[in-house]
Amino acid sequence: MSLALDSPLEALPGLGRARAKALRERGIATLGELLWYLPHRYEDRSNPTPIGALTTPDVTVTVVGEITDLRERRARTRALHLVEALVQDSTGTLPVVWFNQPYLAKTLRRGVRVWLYGPVRLAKSGWGLQLVSPEWEVEEDQEPLHLGRVVPVYRRLGTVSGRHLRTLLARALEQVVVGRVALDQLAPELPPFAAALARVHFPESSDPETLGLLARRLSPWHRRLALEEFAALALVLEKSRLRRQALPAPVCAVGERERELARAMLPFPLTRAQKQAVAEIVADLQKPTPMARLLQGDVGAGKTVVAALAALVVLTSGYQVAFLAPTEILAQQHGGTLSRLFAPTGFAVLTLTGSTPAGERGRILARLGSGEPVLVVGTHALLEEAVRLPRLGLAIIDEQHRFGTSQRQRLLEKAQAPHLLVMTATPIPRSLALSLYGDLDVSQLAELPPGRKPVRTVLRTRQALPKLLAFVRQEVAAGGQVFWVFPVIEESEVADLKALQAHARELAGQLAGIPVGTVHGRMRPEEREAVMGAFAAGQLKVLFATTVIEVGVDVPAASLMVIENPERFGLAQLHQLRGRVGRGSRRAFCVLLVGENLPEEARRRLEFFAATSDGFAVAEEDFRIRGPGEFTGLRQWGRPEFRVASLFAHQRELELARALVRQAAAEGKLEALERGLVLPPTLGEEVPPG
Repeated sequence: MSLALDSPLEALPGLGRARAKALRERGIATLGELLWYLPHRYEDRSNPTPIGALTTPDVTVTVVGEITDLRERRARTRALHLVEALVQDSTGTLPVVWFNQPYLAKTLRRGVRVWLYGPVRLAKSGWGLQLVSPEWEVEEDQEPLHLGRVVPVYRRLGTVSGRHLRTLLARALEQVVVGRVALDQLAPELPPFAAALARVHFPESSDPETLGLLARRLSPWHRRLALEEFAALALVLEKSRLRRQALPAPVCAVGERERELARAMLPFPLTRAQKQAVAEIVADLQKPTPMARLLQGDVGAGKTVVAALAALVVLTSGYQVAFLAPTEILAQQHGGTLSRLFAPTGFAVLTLTGSTPAGERGRILARLGSGEPVLVVGTHALLEEAVRLPRLGLAIIDEQHRFGTSQRQRLLEKAQAPHLLVMTATPIPRSLALSLYGDLDVSQLAELPPGRKPVRTVLRTRQALPKLLAFVRQEVAAGGQVFWVFPVIEESEVADLKALQAHARELAGQLAGIPVGTVHGRMRPEEREAVMGAFAAGQLKVLFATTVIEVGVDVPAASLMVIENPERFGLAQLHQLRGRVGRGSRRAFCVLLVGENLPEEARRRLEFFAATSDGFAVAEEDFRIRGPGEFTGLRQWGRPEFRVASLFAHQRELELARALVRQAAAEGKLEALERGLVLPPTLGEEVPPG
């Protein structure tokens, strides 16, 4: 009787209740889930070494020979049960020992030929070599499973060993019928799904090129499974996008009046990238379906001006705009910037935060509740139930990774179906953007406005500290300001925090006469905002800080960024920190203050960072080094972890999956495609829009 992917584990012959229970406790309840439990590496056990050629200990080898002697005993000095054997081939004899596996004395027997794989050690007696606790397989007519081939190696699942998993998976592959899979017809250049699943578990070839591809999960079989996973995710995101497109959205007109107001607003000509982004956004705003667009650009690329022009189009059509910022100081800065931009237009820019006085708050809530076309900038205070935005036409979310999906949804639910523009200054590799934001269209600002100078970045050791402090004094005397960042990665690391405060006091003592401040994540929000506000106002000249200043403070006079122990930060985070300086007319510098014993790999990484100011190049390299989980904290997005797919290694399959799903949607065949997908277990549930 053939089995299906959704058959329960107990349907597999030979799988006892105890092992089925152990697998269920690890989240594996069906044969499909078992088959998606893939090898974490492979071992080539196909080429036996002649026993006579074994001359050195501490190597792992495959040996084939006949068992000429077999006995069991207990060690006298320790409570060990030993099974000992002698194995002979045409070149010599090799002692073999297994510890605490007494069943082998009954399973193996003299006169049989066995394959063995394990480490060769120097015998305890000091006389000769022996094979210690090797994996074994009796040479019979059946196809080898554990030896004599490229063997998959699985991580133990509870009480189920890797060897038992190998046996169960081989049996499952024999008996499970996959059936018709949609992508087999849509992507004929890759192996069929069933063949890919079989070959990922049990490769047939042992040539070096194939082994290399298997080790890096770049084999055609891994790519085919990756395509299935990406298609499952792309389908979830496409359904989210289509649901959103089915809602009626405010249609915003663009005519000569809007163009005249835009020209009056602009303090400088737009870059080519800004013009392209504005054109894409304005085209979306004129459609009767809600825009859902991600605007990403490097620090200083001019995202706020693009957002302001989008807001202008919505306001002139009689709708409201909400601009959500992650911190109070950033909301105040955006409020000031947007007020200056909108001054020639006659539209009001309001700012609502947690510290807005009660009287002013009441007046703002009344204006918003009346449906008056205004732009309101705020923090999480905008999400409160008391804030009514009955004619909300556009929601703009800045540094959107600081907000959860539910928070974004609360803002969108203030009206029927407002347009959505989310912005990030963290450059995101294309493959990651397609995965995290596959339900959003992407506009990218990949160039800086004219006159913006790149920040010069250098590595210096602590021996250069006296010269660095002299340079700090020089910058401050010339009108500059300085960020000095410490590597307290987790604000809960009390010991690190105490060390930061002590070091900051020591440095402040060496900068006597210069107004300094300190901020970190364990301060009360209002206290932290006050210090950062004083720095932004120029009252403080040096700010000692943790990465709380990574986002949310715009200080045009800041000309020097010092980062201690930069090897403890990711490249993308370093780039965000570097982006805090160089926002004014002064030449800006970033000093990476490293220790004397910096590892060579860390040095190469930092030298790469120092040599480029391209945030997208930095993001790609950081993504390559650290992977998606570390790069973004992937779990916070509600996106699943993949079993085989890699956002870095399988970018071609990611692009193909998205194209195939979009094509199916355009042809009205999305449901048929969904029925024909083999959904991995972690991808079976829908994910809220990003």
